[in-house]
Amino acid sequence: MERIVTSTVLPKDGGLPLLVWLAERFRYCDAPAWASLIGEGNLEVNGAPAEAGTILAAGDKVRFAPDSFEEPEIDTAIGIAYENADFLVLDKPANLPCHPGGRYFANTLWGIMKKEGESFHIATRLDRETSGLLLVCKTAGANRHARELQREGLIDKRYLVAVHGDFPDRLEAKGFLVHDSRSVVRKKRRFVAAAVKTEGRPAGGDDPRFPDARAAGRNPTEDGESCETSFVRMKKEAGFSLVEAKLATGRNHQIRATMSSLGYPVVGDKLYGLDEEFFIRFLEGRLSLTDTEALILPNQALHSASLSFPGLRGETISLRSDPPWPFPPRRERPE
Repeated sequence: MERIVTSTVLPKDGGLPLLVWLAERFRYCDAPAWASLIGEGNLEVNGAPAEAGTILAAGDKVRFAPDSFEEPEIDTAIGIAYENADFLVLDKPANLPCHPGGRYFANTLWGIMKKEGESFHIATRLDRETSGLLLVCKTAGANRHARELQREGLIDKRYLVAVHGDFPDRLEAKGFLVHDSRSVVRKKRRFVAAAVKTEGRPAGGDDPRFPDARAAGRNPTEDGESCETSFVRMKKEAGFSLVEAKLATGRNHQIRATMSSLGYPVVGDKLYGLDEEFFIRFLEGRLSLTDTEALILPNQALHSASLSFPGLRGETISLRSDPPWPFPPRRERPE
């Protein structure tokens, strides 16, 4: 499987030298590594070989084949929770990306299944560090059925998430996910609330601590995605809360970004947790012992715990999975 990466230079990045753009855009290599790849002739801009000092313009196409990159190790302990002629429900471990991206290509769920020569479609994807149940379609008919179920909101997915803090008994979060302009990480998002209702607070009603769209001074309907999540606290102990989350919309990083913006960062989350510098140092291979102790868990405490959907033959398929981390969260130490 040959991997070719093509990226388009955005207007805001016009005028940057190629080397600077690469080091800022693709953090899985540092500037010296990118300079070496450029020197070997492995990068092209608009179809022509480029140099480190090549000045980029908005709309330029940068192309490279990162076959020489050493992919990070992954967890391949994939469980099979259910299988019939149409569907496969997998129990994905943490530290396994679903699809190629960044430093990962062959070392992904897609890559593993591709090697086996299977025809499939991953219908309900999970973030790399999110564990738990996901739906795979084995036939074209199953894929069409799953897409229809998703359009009609008939796939019931519930997550368990461990967060820092005393979470309310219940919380309904409606709003928008927008780019977090305060972050140096391009993919990080922020939840801007349109309506947040809580139960279990002494004051009741809306919690004034939560961000509001008008206070943010922007129109999130223009530069964000609408999102809606229902949360129910299951347990609380030792400064942590175990929460069940149900998505009414399926947006990228929805639970993690919402929890972070509401003031309840997910335990073990390097990007949306206590400090996004954990994520940067993780990419650069510089996580310290102090960092890992602060994170508590090696991966984010977010688990796809239940999945229910109508099958092709009128049956209802309902499955559950226990999270791989303990509650309250604690770091496992060698004996």
